[in-house]
Amino acid sequence: MEKVILGKTGLEVTKVGFGVLTVGNTQLNLPLEEGADVLRYALDRGINFLDTAQAYETYPYIRKALKGFNGDLVISSKSVAVAYQAMEEAIEEARKEMDRDVIEIFLLHEVRHNGDLQLRRGAWECLLEARSKGIVKAIGLSTHHVDVAEEAADLPECDVLFPLINFRSLGIRKDSGLGTKEEMEKAIQKASEKGLGVFGMKAFGGGNLTGHYREALDYVYNIPGIHANMIGFGHRREVDDIFSYMEGQLPGDYNPDIRYKKINIDQGDCEACYACLKKCPNMAIFINENGLADINHEKCLTCGYCAPVCPVRAIIMF
Repeated sequence: MEKVILGKTGLEVTKVGFGVLTVGNTQLNLPLEEGADVLRYALDRGINFLDTAQAYETYPYIRKALKGFNGDLVISSKSVAVAYQAMEEAIEEARKEMDRDVIEIFLLHEVRHNGDLQLRRGAWECLLEARSKGIVKAIGLSTHHVDVAEEAADLPECDVLFPLINFRSLGIRKDSGLGTKEEMEKAIQKASEKGLGVFGMKAFGGGNLTGHYREALDYVYNIPGIHANMIGFGHRREVDDIFSYMEGQLPGDYNPDIRYKKINIDQGDCEACYACLKKCPNMAIFINENGLADINHEKCLTCGYCAPVCPVRAIIMF
């Protein structure tokens, strides 16, 4: 697997990273042995870049997958912490739970709008301190927002940007409304030109674009300024597919079998705006006992009409 230097961080990463969220309890909820096996398979095949987060609760998978592994590795984790102490605890949790002295990259998780970064200044100061101590090598932020990506590019202290980007603009935001892929492309290029390492998320739009496998990957791997992309894997065959693609061996008409996949609504992300409920042509979306949108899989046709109208990318397919 080809490797690149991630901006000015000096970290050498594979152009494909493993988004560990997929194996965790909010998505496939794989048994520990099974999830760790998929992770270790990807590592043994040559992927050296992992993305996780405090909120994903996937550290045990990584720790188990790394048992006996001696290859080079770059782990990126993140936290929604606002205050200094909460971020300090998040970093220590990651180090302890993954049994690692150093976490190569640590990010503010899901910075959501202009002004959010200032509100989380305490957490940011903690990241700066952790970097100065050497327990974190690079710091930055993840975001779905164009305006936040632009703000990161202008932040001298920022090493890394982890933005959402895909060919349908699914989940991209700007200010309080929707953003476009073209706007995010410009923000990515600006960040890269400033020396930030940039790796993208949601190339498949939370799974909703998996049926456009080559188109989705061709798009993100041809965006100027992106060094790598995080891809979620739940099975060994999906790891094999990405290697075939990156090595130019995947048939031009290839698309994976997605008949086993179902549309789901991430209850941790849903904001109860009910835009999806209004859009669903088959009345497969309902309001559950928690007041959040949910899917009746007996009615769902997996048409995907709901995903584009979700303002926070809570609708995913796995």
